Amino acid sequence: MKYLYALLLIAALPAVGAVRPNFLFILVDDLGFRDLGVEGSTFYETPNVNRLARSGMRFEDNYAACSVCSPSRAAIMTGKSPARLGITDWIGAKTGTNWKRNDRVLPSEYNHHLPPEETTIAETMRDAGYKTFFAGKWHLGTKGYWPEDNGFDINKGGWDSGGPRGGYFAPWINPSLPNGPDGQNLTLRLANETAQFIEENKDTPFFAYLSFYAVHGPIQTTKDLWEKYRQKAVTQDAALGIKSRFIMDRTQPVRQVQDNPIYGGLIETMDDAVGIVLSKLKELGLDDNTIVIFTSDNGGVSSGDSYSTSLLPSRGGKGRQWEGGTHVPLYICAPGVAQPGSVSDAPVIHMDLYPTILQLAGLPLMPKQHADGNSLLPLLKGDTTLPKHDLFWHYPHYGNQGGEPSSYIRSGDWKLIHYYEDGRDELYNLADDIGEQTNLASRQPERAKALRKKLDTWLTEVNARIPQPDPRFDPEKKHQQLENMRTKKMEALEKQAAKYLDLNWQPNPTWWDSQPAAK
Repeated sequence: MKYLYALLLIAALPAVGAVRPNFLFILVDDLGFRDLGVEGSTFYETPNVNRLARSGMRFEDNYAACSVCSPSRAAIMTGKSPARLGITDWIGAKTGTNWKRNDRVLPSEYNHHLPPEETTIAETMRDAGYKTFFAGKWHLGTKGYWPEDNGFDINKGGWDSGGPRGGYFAPWINPSLPNGPDGQNLTLRLANETAQFIEENKDTPFFAYLSFYAVHGPIQTTKDLWEKYRQKAVTQDAALGIKSRFIMDRTQPVRQVQDNPIYGGLIETMDDAVGIVLSKLKELGLDDNTIVIFTSDNGGVSSGDSYSTSLLPSRGGKGRQWEGGTHVPLYICAPGVAQPGSVSDAPVIHMDLYPTILQLAGLPLMPKQHADGNSLLPLLKGDTTLPKHDLFWHYPHYGNQGGEPSSYIRSGDWKLIHYYEDGRDELYNLADDIGEQTNLASRQPERAKALRKKLDTWLTEVNARIPQPDPRFDPEKKHQQLENMRTKKMEALEKQAAKYLDLNWQPNPTWWDSQPAAK
């Protein structure tokens, strides 16, 4: 099948002398929709990403294919939904009876690498004559399934790991990215590797995929940036009268305030790194012929992990079934195609990027490959009359951040969530209730029934794996666990958040002592 695709692509190549656009795809890890200045944050500073967003089309209703990383990354690579691929959780998560937590159902089994029979977007672009480059986080399989095995000519930093092993400052642990001098920043290193690739291939059509480990935990920054955002947080919190930062939302505490100075510094460094690559395009005169796509693999971490950010007014965040888990930024700068400063409110999803890239490159669509994606080219050209289509998600797992095994559908302004623990449904009108606070399932049973039927039909079509009851479940123990979350965990989080703003706070020395004071 891959050989046939290659023949079709060769036949479709532009005529000799035709100028083909370059592509720079920027994927940030765990970046929430509200974590950017252009999307309303007044705490984080992201001038480079803001400029990028305004240089092309900003998608207000873009969604990740999943609320955790590996499934979304697989969907971008293949144009297929995580459920259809069978990659429904972050690779490495426990399943079945290997799941040792006290929960009602057993997380479903899932595939642990990209299926070799899939033709990735990198393979397609390489076969069409593009030089392909990958830098950063891969997390789509062990050795033998790395970027270089999936269409990328060059791989700088992509391997098994879902996070920056060893942290964001050299020395780190990465068999695909040798260490620089002690203290070198990983995020800036990946940007510089990408900029170097662009310079070396400025006369060749290229497809560069910059996949930051940032802003995934462990959250780390420089002392200067910590102090900058510490002062900013203290001033902001005093003005707003902030006394607490967390609320309990069903299964875990959730951050309600953007005032984490470490996370603020981590985001600013990511923004600096974006600026490095965009500046290189401009320096080389390639900015007018390079299509830049910017997005995130899932929502920000408002609970679990580092409890880094708040995504209000959206509910939840990474690993959770509400909007905060999947509503992520998407900006496409396509010179000569998308009007600078244009905005689309059409609901779109990660699988749409594969066919969009094909059409922007002047290549034929591959509907059997990108089975769950629709090209965004008409939207980029200003067509606002596209037919609406339903979006689907399937996450039959427990998120580390408190998510519950569920499947959900967005149809127009309506969203229905089906839960596997007890079979209940929640129905929300996102136009009126972006925070998903009012469950309308009992008030609008016919609408809920119709959406549930659509969801069930889709789950059957993609052969979705459904979680089964766990006979080991202890309800009394679960009650105590939740009570501990409401009390002990909440108290510990509030104390930790306050300590980050203490003038005398000292972090783990391994990520400040080995690096220069300046960013």
